[in-house]
Order: sequence, then C-alpha cells, then structure tokens
Amino acid sequence: MFSFLRKVRQEPLGGIRQGTPAWRHLAAVATIAVAAAGVLTAGYRSGGVGTLRAPVSPVAADSPDATGIPGSEAAGNPLAGVRFYDDPDSQADAAAARLRGGDPANAALLDKIANTPQALWLGDWFPTAQVRATVAARVGSARAAQAIAVFAVYHIPARDCGGYSAGGAGSPDEYRAWISEVAAGVGTGPAVVILEPDAIAGADCLPAADQQTRYTLIREAGTLLTQHGATVYLDAGQPDWRNATEMAGRLRLAGVTAVRGFALNTANFVATTDLLAYGNRIVAELGGSGHFVVDTSRNGYGPAPDKQWCNPPGRALGARPTTQTGDEHADAFLWVKGPGESDGTCNGGPPAGRFWPDYALDLARRAPY
Repeated sequence: MFSFLRKVRQEPLGGIRQGTPAWRHLAAVATIAVAAAGVLTAGYRSGGVGTLRAPVSPVAADSPDATGIPGSEAAGNPLAGVRFYDDPDSQADAAAARLRGGDPANAALLDKIANTPQALWLGDWFPTAQVRATVAARVGSARAAQAIAVFAVYHIPARDCGGYSAGGAGSPDEYRAWISEVAAGVGTGPAVVILEPDAIAGADCLPAADQQTRYTLIREAGTLLTQHGATVYLDAGQPDWRNATEMAGRLRLAGVTAVRGFALNTANFVATTDLLAYGNRIVAELGGSGHFVVDTSRNGYGPAPDKQWCNPPGRALGARPTTQTGDEHADAFLWVKGPGESDGTCNGGPPAGRFWPDYALDLARRAPY
C-alpha cells in the first residue's frame, strides 16, 4: 500500500518508448542521453553475503580540502556550511526556458524549482557500463562549482515490488557490480548519497530470505560508498509507515552504524516538524548518536488530508535545502525528489518521473517564498 518509489527522472527521447527513464544533462560535460534498461524484477533471487570492491576510478576527485568541502569523516555535521549542487540543465530549467518568452510569470514560478539544488537519481537507466562516468561527471561539476553533489541511489533488486517504479538490478551480483561502479565514480568524494529509497521500509513484499539479502546489499553498498568519500544516509521512510522501534531495528540490519545516518520523507509530503520528531525517536532507539536528513521538496503544506502519496493535489514546495535545521541530529533539509516530477499515472499524472508543468506550477504557487 505504501509504495513511494516513483521518482525516476524521465523525458521523451528519440527512439525511446514513452515512459522509459533517462537522465539528460550534466554540467561541464557533453550531454548524456542513455536508453533505459528493461524492467528487471523477474529473476530476482536471494544471494549470500559478498564483498563489494570498487574498481579504480579513472576520474579521481581532488582532496575535499581543495574546495573547503568536508568529507564524510569530518567532525560534527559533515554537511555544515556546504553548498549543494544545482544542475543548470534540469527538467525544471528546460520547462521554465520554454515559458520564458510567452509566459514570464509562470516561468518565474518554475524558477523556484529550477534554481534549487536537487538530487540526481541513479538506477537501471544508467547501466553498469555507464554509471561510473555519470557519477564522476556530476561530482566533478559540483566540485568545479564549489558545491557538493547529492545522489539518490535507486537500483535495489525487486525495486518498488512491482509498483509504478518497478525495476532495479536483476540479481544481487548484478547490483554489486553496479554499485561498485557508482563508488568508483564518486572517487574520493565528496558526495551525499540517499541510499535505496523505500527499500528498507518496504522490504515486507519479499520472502524472508530475500529480505535478509536486501539488508546485506544495502549494508555492503553503504560501507563501500562511505569508504569512497560519500556521506551516506539509508532511506527510512516516514512515520506513517513504520514506527521508530521497528525502523531502528531494520536500519541496524542494513548497516546504519557504518554510515552517517538515515533519510526521511523521500518523495513524500509529511510535515517537517513531524519528521524531526520521528527522526529523533529513531535516534533514541539507535542509542542517541544517530543523524538524519529530511526531504522537504514538497512538504510545505504537509500531507493531503486523505494521506494520498501519488500526485496529491493542493500541496506546496517545502523549505529549500539547508544545513540550518535547528536540530542537532538533523544534518540537512534536502530536495531529494524533484518537485514537478510525477509520482506515477495517478490523479491525472504522466508516468513516474516525467516532469509535469501544471503540477510543478501548483506546488510553486503555494510556496511561501
């Protein structure tokens, strides 16, 4: 019932069928247009514990000290004072540009989204042979802009349990090979990674053995990415899905103690005050030393009265990305979900991840800025 996996970035490309995910533009490099891989949920099987190892990256990031951007090993909040990278060629930028000449008022509304840093989603639309270059380009572009890139890694086998964003790696070994390439692209960082949205909270759709395999894969991936300079947060859903005690137990199984912390509200609409309270309850269950980030991209008005998650009407943009959260355990408010990107073919929306200008404009009109 709580299927929130619907944020894959998409746009029409010549020769690619409608609804196929793809990412388009990366600053400071040539435009990348990648045909999507097919849905791979069939054939998922449980696998044993393996050891991930990233290949040597051909694009090594400079030392974090070169730009004053802290790495994940920094004392205190590793994100304190950083600038998050804003892609100048996002779907929102393109939509605003199309309106600039004939409808400047609505173009200005879309600029609220286009000019705000958001995460780059990584999944099977960036296959194993290509994902390293994609990640390295984004990390390099961010460093050149004296900023830090944010990624949402979204490729777990049996992703979305057959929902709007079904897909992911076809097997545990395929996932290990792919995530190793992601780590190689990160190089030595820095980067922020939201690891596998909904995979922990939504693991119940799997048989017991496959649930354990999922936790193992996330634990391995989080450890590897951290070793490569990423500040990693395991996705932990939101308070109306799992209670804090249950979520803390699942996070332990997924290796939360080996990474920076956990992420809340990815692509959802829960109010920030409720998320801070929930996050601190999880921290307490983890022994009091945990940290978390919150996706505030679309929670300006909180959830819909009926708690719809798929393109609910009447919502608003939330707080812009910042590390000034007012909570010692909350490292940052981020825009993980791209506002205006559809949750799926519901409430009149296009396929998951497709930019929907009308919905984006509604979110922007209600924003208090």
